[in-house]
This record gives sequence, structure tokens and C-alpha cells, in this order.
Amino acid sequence: MRASKPLFDFDKYWAECYGTAPFLPMSRAEMDELGWYSCDIIIVTGDAYVDHPSFGMAIIGRLLEAQGFRVGIIAQPDWQSKVPFEALGKPNLFFGVAAGNMDSMINRYTADRKVRNDDAYTPGGVGGRRPDRCSLVYSQRCKEAYGDVPIVLGGIEASLRRIAHYDYWQDKVRRSILVDAHADILLYGNAERAIVELAHRLARGESIEELTDIRGTAFLRKDTPRDWWEIDSTRIDRPGPIDAPVSPYVNTQDTEACATKQAEGETNEPGNLLRFVPDAKKNRARTVIRLPSYEKVRNDKALYAHASRVLHLETNPGNARALVQTHGLQELWLNRPAEPLSTKEMDYVFGLPYARVPHPAYGDANIPAYEMIRFSVNIMRGCFGGCTFCSITEHEGRIIQSRSEESILEEVEKIRDTVPGFTGVISDLGGPTANMYRLACKSKEIEAACRLPSCVYPDVCSNLNTDHSSLTQLYRKTRALPGIKKVLIASGLRYDLAIKDPEYVKELVTHHVGGYLKIAPEHTERGPLDKMMKPGIGSYDRFKELFEQYSKEAGKEQYLIPYFIAAHPGTTDLDMVNLALWLKKYNFRADQVQAFYPSPMATATAMYHTSKNPLRKVTYDSERVDIVKSRVKRRLHKALLRYHDPDNWPMIREALNEMKLGHLIGSGPEKLVPAEQPRGYKPKQSARRKNTKQAHEKRVRRGKLLTQHSGLPPRTTR
Repeated sequence: MRASKPLFDFDKYWAECYGTAPFLPMSRAEMDELGWYSCDIIIVTGDAYVDHPSFGMAIIGRLLEAQGFRVGIIAQPDWQSKVPFEALGKPNLFFGVAAGNMDSMINRYTADRKVRNDDAYTPGGVGGRRPDRCSLVYSQRCKEAYGDVPIVLGGIEASLRRIAHYDYWQDKVRRSILVDAHADILLYGNAERAIVELAHRLARGESIEELTDIRGTAFLRKDTPRDWWEIDSTRIDRPGPIDAPVSPYVNTQDTEACATKQAEGETNEPGNLLRFVPDAKKNRARTVIRLPSYEKVRNDKALYAHASRVLHLETNPGNARALVQTHGLQELWLNRPAEPLSTKEMDYVFGLPYARVPHPAYGDANIPAYEMIRFSVNIMRGCFGGCTFCSITEHEGRIIQSRSEESILEEVEKIRDTVPGFTGVISDLGGPTANMYRLACKSKEIEAACRLPSCVYPDVCSNLNTDHSSLTQLYRKTRALPGIKKVLIASGLRYDLAIKDPEYVKELVTHHVGGYLKIAPEHTERGPLDKMMKPGIGSYDRFKELFEQYSKEAGKEQYLIPYFIAAHPGTTDLDMVNLALWLKKYNFRADQVQAFYPSPMATATAMYHTSKNPLRKVTYDSERVDIVKSRVKRRLHKALLRYHDPDNWPMIREALNEMKLGHLIGSGPEKLVPAEQPRGYKPKQSARRKNTKQAHEKRVRRGKLLTQHSGLPPRTTR
């Protein structure tokens, strides 16, 4: 693979002469005003068009515009026919298709598979403005409109579905989205590097079929090129006891005789497992790992868990290898992940001329997701936490990409000076994880060679720099800007990192907490925490001590709001009872609770589907993970998080009796629930449920939003 070219080093396309558009056009009339006869690139998105760097279509659109291309936007089109997809005419280079800032199925359905009535990325918060699996639908309509125009898939829906993946809503393994969409190429991750190179090469006359060497892309090909070294990821031996593997991959082309025989089961050693054999020392940049085919992982859960494990081992851009997976007669090829953006490139992307408001076509309509980020600033990307339930790893990667201090301060001043309704309060200065800004491995060489799925589990790595001083300095400089009254931190906080730098905690607590700080221990019990790759509750306790100490020193009454996940893989009923007892001990009453949501391609989703643990070597007899799938059990786990709600007491009492824990029923601090319902008790009416139309309308009026701890964008809620 060639070294990546900086984003700003490409020669601009000839259409740069048209200059910068106030908004990327969404109609022929706007194109006429700009003097455009045609668009070079048209982006089709499931979100409303908000010209802000928190929205994918804006980043990609403005970036391509800065490269000299004319970019149009088709936002939330009516997918019932091809006509809306012809609105801007035929693009000269390609259609870029994305579902939006969320996977369309997660956007549309709750964790209980119930239809949501709202959509935070739609004007008025109205639900139903995008189809299920909208990347597939949009791609097919684009092909109907202009069959000879290349289709480029991107966005989080494409990233999370780039290989054969378990689909929670159909409860089955689906093919790569690239195969089902009949698109020409897929870009995974944030994809700035890939989209810029792809656009320029298409503009130079290369065909889409020739673009097989761009990092961070997936495409279909007939076979492995002759100059590549292919490694088979698995061999399944004959039934018997488990024998420990020596290395993660099987070399199928040039291994030593004994290794080959071992992989094929031609030894006297017993074993029924996915056996792995050492890889000969070959050029990793020209090595491809063959995953079990779609047909195999669809029918064999152990192979699915294995494929998930291999995929996540091959995510570090410094040492990852390409992957290939057969789908029928087609070969799905995934190139190595793209190199992370440098600080200079991050500044370039975030410094593009965004209008920072929704497109004027929406008038005064409220777009809830925009309202949440309107006065916020994204200071970094990526997360090295590796939480198994989170989608950040699969999309943004584990390498932290940080903006410069100067770039961030300039954006704060732009918000102050240009964004309507600004009152002096920055609502968030963060990113996927608020306090990972400029944190990285102490050694670039170690970082490039690392194969660990997390830098902070089971403990903070000794090679990780945990100095928060750059972030502390940024906080101080931001709130010192004229016209800035308050800077809040609303992004997720990694408290096990924060306690490594008490000075940072003091700065945060003294100046940047608006009365409440939300953090996510997710659980108290070691079993589920290990499956989440989260720290023990002791780290939370230490952070809580520092939080209360510094709040008291500042003379402020402030509270921690811990978040927890119910029904996560690895969680038993007893684990949830112990969590409920912990909550009661500390007199904490959760207002909202969330059940585990199996997002595509996440490690925890592989656990949910297979009952295997891909964090360790996978065999047919390896560790079985406790899975909560039944609606009754999921309701129970959520009910235990809300042990204080009388509506939940009958269910909890029944469960405690079945578990022979009846001694927890009754009156007293050591009891979990009373023996009887309150006098005059009436069950809550269904109209009060959070996903009803009435509740939704109430939330929209209030403009309230909640950031979920699943790595997914926000949705409206109370």
C-alpha cells in the first residue's frame, strides 16, 4: 500500500472556479444560482441536511467542495420511486450514499424492536422519513435513476455492516451491505482520506473497478491477486479436548510441514477447535486474511465468533492486514484501515466553511439532533476504550485524532459570533470520550505494533500517556475567551483515566459541571464488566470521592449520574439483583434505564448471537457466555434497575422467590422491594410510556436529548 497523501496536498479539480457555496445545493434552482449545469458528486443521506461538522454529509460535502468538486445533497428523499433521485440531474463522477449519523435500524427501532415515533435527525423530530436499511434502498434507487453512475457507500451504517454480520432485527446473519446494495465500493470509518483519493482518481479517468488499492475501502473481486500472500484464518480439527493454539492465524500457502499437518488435524493431539498456526514472516501490507465465508458464519456460530475476533484484531492501521470473505461466487475484499488524520488534517476538516445551521429549506423547523450540538465543539475522534457494546471502535477506530488548541478556540469564537441564539454557554467541549484529547501511546513504534483491543482494560496500559494537562489548559483558555460565560462537558467521560490526573478532575468539577455529571460505570459486577471490557466499580468509587471533594471545595452542590446497562451479555439475574442492591445502598434511583442493544459488528453483539466470547480464543467448547434474549428476562433486568418503581415490584418479587432470595422482600434497608403494593396503588397507563406519541410530542416541545452510552448518536427522550 502506498503512503497516504495529506488531504490538502491534492491538486484541486477544475470546478474550483465556482467557489464556495453558501449551502451545498438541494435543488436545481440552487444549482442555477451557483451557475452549475451539473454536480460532480451527489450525496444521498437519510438525515436532514445540517451544514455542521457534526453531520457526516456536511463534512464529506464540504471536504469534496474544498477539493474543487461541485457537490449536491439529496436529503431524506421519498424512496417510493426514482424521481427524487433525479432531482439534481446525473452526477459526473458518483453518488455517495449514506444512511446518516445513525444506522437506520437503530434509528427506527428501540432495543425491544418497537418502532420509534421520533427521529432526532428529521425536521420536527418526525419519525418514518427514511426507509429501513436505507443505504440499500437509496443505492437501488440511484441505480434505477442512472444505472451507469458508480455508487459509493459510506457512513456508520456501511461501516458496521461491511462484512457478514448478525442483524438483531431479523435475528440472522446478513451478507455484507455492499453485496446487497449492489454498490461499487464501500468506504468505512470517517473516510476523508478514501473519499478524496477516490474522487480525484475518478476525475482523472480511472474506472471504479480499478480503485482497489485505497485504504479504508471494501469492494468485490474475483480472486486474490498473484502478488498477495493469503492466510486462512481457521482450521477445524476433529472432536476432542481443547488444545491451546499458538498463534492467531493459519498459513495455507507456505507453512512448515508440521504446522500444516497440525492445522489439518493430522497429528495425535486431541482437539475440536478453531486451530491457529503461525504466520511466516511476510509483508503485512501485501497479506490478506481469508475469513470463513458468509455461508459458513451464517450457519456456524463458533465460526461467526471467530470471524468477529479476527476482524477486531485487524483494526490497528499500523499493523492490520486486508481481509477477504467469500459471498457465494463473489469475494468481498476489505483493505487495511485508513491512516488516522494528523492534527493539521483535523484542523483542515473542521475549519471548512460550514454555515453551522440547517439548510434554509427547512425554515424554522426544529431538528432535535442539531439543537443538541448547536453550541458544542468536537475536539477529537476515536476511542481506545474498546467497550464491547460500543460502535465507536468499528467506525472511528482506536487511535485518537485531536485538533489543535488554536483550531478549537477559533471554532468557539465562530459559535459566539455567528450562531443564532448563542447565550455564552458552550454546551459541550468533547468528542466520543471527553477526556482522551491528545492521549496516546508513549511510543509510536509500540502503538503501531499493538494488537490489544483496549488501552484501559483490564487496567490502564503502562505505555499510555494519561497526562490531561493539554485538556486542562484548553478548558482554561476556552472559558477565558470574551463572551464565554460557561463551558460544559457533556460527552462521555472515562473516569478510570480521569483519576490518573486529579488536577484535571478538580478543573472539571470546579468549572465545567452544570450541577450534574453523567458517567457510565455500566455495572457493578465483575462478570458483565469483563464482557464489556469496563473497569471495576472501584474506579467509579475513587472518581466519586474526588468529585465530591472538589465540589465541596468549590462550594457547589453537584451530583454524579451513573448509567447502567441491563441484559448485557455475561449478565446473570443475580448480577442484576446485586446491582439493584448497590443502587439502593447508595439511594440512587435511575430515571432512565437502557437494555443492551446489539448493534451490527460489535464484539458484544457477537457474544449475543453466538454465546461465545471473542475476547478470548474461540473453540467449540470454549467459554459459554450468559445471554439475555427473552422479552421477560430483558424486562426483569430493566425492572431491577428501577427497583424503586412500584410497577416493577410484582415482577421483582416473583423473580426473587424463584431465585430463592425471598429474604430480600420486605421492609428495611437490607430489603430490595416491599412485600405488598402501596395502598391505593394503580398501575401506570400505557400513555405514559416513553415511546408513545404523546410522550414524544412532549419531549420535542422541551427539546430534551439524551446521549446514549452505546457509542451511538443521541435520540430524543426525557
